[in-house]
Amino acid sequence: MSDLYPPTDRTTATRYRDRMAYDRPAAHAILDEAYDCSVAFVVDGEPRVLPTLQVRVGDTLFLHGSTGGHLGLSARGDGVRVCVSVTLLDGIVYARSQNNHSANYRSVVVHGVARPVSDTDAKLAAMRALVDKVGSGRAADSRPPNRQELAQTVVLALPLEEVSVRSRGHGVSDDADDHALTHWAGVLPISRAYGPPRADAGVTVPPPAYLPGGGSPWAKPVVLEGRHVRLEPLSPAHVDGLLDALSDEEVWRYLPIVQPRTRDAMAEHVADLYRRQWTGFQLPWTQIEPSTGTVIGLTTYHDIDPVGRSLGIGHTLVGRRWWRTGVNTEAKLMLLGHAFETLGAEKVFWYTDIRNERSQRAIARLGATRDGMIRRHRLRPDGTWRDTVLFAMTCEEWPAAADRLRERLAAGGSAALANA
Repeated sequence: MSDLYPPTDRTTATRYRDRMAYDRPAAHAILDEAYDCSVAFVVDGEPRVLPTLQVRVGDTLFLHGSTGGHLGLSARGDGVRVCVSVTLLDGIVYARSQNNHSANYRSVVVHGVARPVSDTDAKLAAMRALVDKVGSGRAADSRPPNRQELAQTVVLALPLEEVSVRSRGHGVSDDADDHALTHWAGVLPISRAYGPPRADAGVTVPPPAYLPGGGSPWAKPVVLEGRHVRLEPLSPAHVDGLLDALSDEEVWRYLPIVQPRTRDAMAEHVADLYRRQWTGFQLPWTQIEPSTGTVIGLTTYHDIDPVGRSLGIGHTLVGRRWWRTGVNTEAKLMLLGHAFETLGAEKVFWYTDIRNERSQRAIARLGATRDGMIRRHRLRPDGTWRDTVLFAMTCEEWPAAADRLRERLAAGGSAALANA
């Protein structure tokens, strides 16, 4: 199969030919990145354009709609002639002259006849592909359509044969005479951003890892399983357990937040950690006792920096009954291992209140080095300013630290709570 789609009369550019291409891999990449498309067709001599979801499987584009809608009705029998457009807007180009304002974008236009998928197995397969596109694994994590739903849904197959790619990806194209003008000119980049997922009423399970927006693996929720503790992605289902496990005010003593003392306050605290997770700033886990399923506490990655390949471990809260057990040592071993061995971190660091000597001793026992102090770093709940001690561990220091932590766990040793 050629890497180029053959040009046709409909896909040949009449202007800006330098922006037109027929590259098959480029077209596939744009279709795979975009969720939606616009489908143009004709009904009774009048043009119609509808937005719908799309998914590419091989060299076929599948479109989703209702059997009772204009697109579904028009496609009965031999199908319907359509023009499908997909556009990803990457930036707005501000020129000195109004005429030269533009946009950076990547787009695909497909011409052809979209035909209904009539075979039940093929139709179900296409629908699974559509669902999996919004989250790889979602089809297996949701109910398939029943007979009535399947009858009410039309899936159209459009062969990718008459395809063109248009794109623009450069800066300002001002006339030379306009360069002396003092107006600001440049490019404003645009990117897709996902907000925090909002669970439907009654949902108690955490957001699945396949949701888009996790984006970087550095901010992707994962389960870390140990003998003394299991780290699960934080969920609203953990609110009651956290309220019970962390009821001792000593657990919160050195944290720069007020202890949540009611269920509503704890639920709001969990919701705040959720919001921070989906901005990429913080990745929270609930600490669970594997043998009983009892909630032990919280811990997080924070100040996550995939570019600088560093992150912090903090907001660690463990119920007092689990202090000086293997919980904290094993939890830190798993968090450090995930950071250095899975994510490829160059550095992991800890912040702790200068008054929290217990935490400082515990962090030092993990193998971290005290790097210094940040003065007046955070405001305490009582209104005083906290000086923060900074500890860090590098990837070169990790192997030796890992060996020591594993030996300590094997010998039944423990580390004190490092609530920071």
